[in-house]
Amino acid sequence: MQRSDIRVIFMGTPELSATVLKGLCDGGYNVVMCVSQPDKPVGRKHIMTPPPAKVCAGELGVEVYQPDSLKTDEAYEHIKDADPDLIVTAAYGKILPQRMLDIPRYGCINVHASLLPRYRGAAPVQFCIINGDDVTGVTIMKMDAGMDTGDMLTQTEVAVDIDDTTDTLMAKLADAGRDLLLDTISGYIEGKIPSIKQDEALVTLTSPIKPEDGILDWNQTARQVHDRIRALSSWPGCSTTFNGKRIKIYASSLEAESSDDAAPGEITFAGKGKLKVRCGEGSIYILELQSEGGKRLKAIDCAHNYRAGQMFGA
Repeated sequence: MQRSDIRVIFMGTPELSATVLKGLCDGGYNVVMCVSQPDKPVGRKHIMTPPPAKVCAGELGVEVYQPDSLKTDEAYEHIKDADPDLIVTAAYGKILPQRMLDIPRYGCINVHASLLPRYRGAAPVQFCIINGDDVTGVTIMKMDAGMDTGDMLTQTEVAVDIDDTTDTLMAKLADAGRDLLLDTISGYIEGKIPSIKQDEALVTLTSPIKPEDGILDWNQTARQVHDRIRALSSWPGCSTTFNGKRIKIYASSLEAESSDDAAPGEITFAGKGKLKVRCGEGSIYILELQSEGGKRLKAIDCAHNYRAGQMFGA
């Protein structure tokens, strides 16, 4: 069977999804529809913004469908009428009901941004970084009605750099997922790739990121603080307090060695574009921050406004 003979419905929402969708189209598959989550208000002005997968689909000339729910009869009939041979999902953000999973001739497969069974759930990339992992990866899996519980088909590893953010790591995983998917589909359809059940004893779960997850604890080690900052830099951003006001911290770097005799959260150097803060063990440099009601600034532009001995989180 030629790739162009396989009718694919793609389901996805963020940038990772757009990368995988473009890969499918460039790879010669007949993508007949892109199902994406509805447009959402973005920014302080709440401007209605289409998700990246929708934008990509428009550029590729692929029909876009944005149901509020996949559980309705209308959504089921719309997907069924498209007569897909295969449904591919990548960070769509919603679980497919069983009757929709049963529609395609070859079932449904998912591009999941972790090495399953580790990090099932909504935020595998963020928690990989929060936990300080050096390696993560992508799993192509058969979908069932559970949350990332289906049998695995293929996997590939991706290295995590110590300064990777969720955005930079997601971009690496998107490229890896696109390539792995293209290497997997033909063998899967031809029945040449055996499926592997996930080891339930090794399962770890991730929950959706909440704003309170970004509150920094300066008693943690410098590595733990740095990992949380880079994991949550896109959303919601990490936060602490300074002089009784909330301040957000978007970027940091680790101090190679730190023997400062200071309390956790204490500024030990401020000047020459650098803002160094003591943690429970070690120190970090704050690289980008935003005071309550102020603009987002690089430390090089505002470090002179702080002084050694002042406290974050007091």
